[in-house]
Amino acid sequence: MRPEKLLFPTPEGLYCPAGAFHVDPVRPVDRALITHGHSDHARSGHRAVLATRQTLDIMKLRYGEDFCESEQAVDLRAVLDVGGVAVSFHPAGHVLGSAQIAIEKDGTRIVVSGDYKRSADPTCAPYQPVACDVFITEATFGLPVFHHPDPRAEIGKLITSLKQFPERSHLVGAYALGKAQRVIALLRQAGYGEPIYIHGALTKLCDYYQAQGIDLGELRPATVERGNQDEFRGAVIVGPPSAFADRWARRFSDPVSSFASGWMMVRQRAKQRGVELPLVISDHCDWPELTQTIREIAPQQVWVTHGREEALVRWCELQGIAARPLHLVGYEDEGD
Repeated sequence: MRPEKLLFPTPEGLYCPAGAFHVDPVRPVDRALITHGHSDHARSGHRAVLATRQTLDIMKLRYGEDFCESEQAVDLRAVLDVGGVAVSFHPAGHVLGSAQIAIEKDGTRIVVSGDYKRSADPTCAPYQPVACDVFITEATFGLPVFHHPDPRAEIGKLITSLKQFPERSHLVGAYALGKAQRVIALLRQAGYGEPIYIHGALTKLCDYYQAQGIDLGELRPATVERGNQDEFRGAVIVGPPSAFADRWARRFSDPVSSFASGWMMVRQRAKQRGVELPLVISDHCDWPELTQTIREIAPQQVWVTHGREEALVRWCELQGIAARPLHLVGYEDEGD
């Protein structure tokens, strides 16, 4: 079967007519296969949803028990028949529960990677390459300029700052799903054993991660009203980026403003956000990891979506790999 007949873009998202399902649709559909729980990929309102158990749980936490009419959990690497199409989910290394989706019929296999990363992450299963004819890759950081540093070294900067400014609280902006838990886990791996304070928007997801066996250590609510501001001197406080513009962030005395994101490589972005301590910690591949992955999989075709599509398409062409941009809309960088 020609790949373009097995899967193609529609206004709702990628659609497989043979199996009558969409992958990460941006609008409500009858049957949705979801790669992971970030809101630009996992939306509520679908009639039926197929995803990993952890992604389904995360969608319930974010959208409520009635986020869809019916749900089906799939084990990683298990092959399911969906309308005559063989479907399997494989670790993507992006956030807890994230998966690539392999779609196969009549000898043609397409892998939709969703969002993925290759660097080690103590909070989720590591990425595993899946052989395929067509690899659909994101390109969030799909420019040669993006070479992300070792996350452990970035966390080391935070540890150093805590020692240099023991009288100041350190307010770390990190997205609620994936990034916040990863930052906390990296701090624990670095030997930081003090309580970490978290914004209320992180509580449910951090509790879920802990229930899934991911040790985040002692977490306390970052609630100033219940205590003295002195409680937060020298402490690490983690909150969603949106909270930085809220009164919540102004309740801490003389905080060191930090933000964990791959975009902190761009100095202008850090400056615009007023970030004093940028931490370049990304939950997406950088340029070397994107190109390494494509070389490793060696697909016949590469389809590029949501990000810097044209540069990666051009690189593929120079390597003799057929490639094209999908120009899908509605996918942002919530997880970074």
